[in-house]
Amino acid sequence: MTHEYRVVETTERFHGKIFDVVTDLVEMPGGGVAPRDYLKHVGAVGVVALDDELRVVLVRQYRHPVRRFLWELPAGLVDVAGEEAAATAQRELAEEADLTAGRIEHLVDLHTTPGASSELIRLFLATELREVAELHQRADEEAEIEVRRVALADALKMIFEGEITNGPAVAGLLAADAVLRSRA
Repeated sequence: MTHEYRVVETTERFHGKIFDVVTDLVEMPGGGVAPRDYLKHVGAVGVVALDDELRVVLVRQYRHPVRRFLWELPAGLVDVAGEEAAATAQRELAEEADLTAGRIEHLVDLHTTPGASSELIRLFLATELREVAELHQRADEEAEIEVRRVALADALKMIFEGEITNGPAVAGLLAADAVLRSRA
């Protein structure tokens, strides 16, 4: 029989725009209670945007916690009430890569760091890409986003050479490759 791990108390330590830091007191097997700290995250989406030449759209963006620029997928927060995940993916693709997709399909869901965060990112495959009519005005770190199209095979090499270390990008690129291979 599996233990229930019932939360007996929750304390919010920090409240932010993207995540909260909370401590849950959780009933453990054997009757004890243990504190578990974690980030309570709003959730996110990511997009493997693939053009007709089998090139993926990557964005290079500064990420302050790791103090460097990372190659990533166009991605963003699920922060618009009532917005479907596929619509969020389309919005983020337009905001970060100035593209829209004629077709978008679910690839995979990923818990990014389940030992420390509740974040779930839903990854999509976007095809039939078109330029957006009106460009999004980017601010803060997004003002310096570099957008590049890279052959999917080269993006996969970038993973194994340590050039792409963002977890959702790794998972999304590998999932897209697997899907494409299964369709061949």
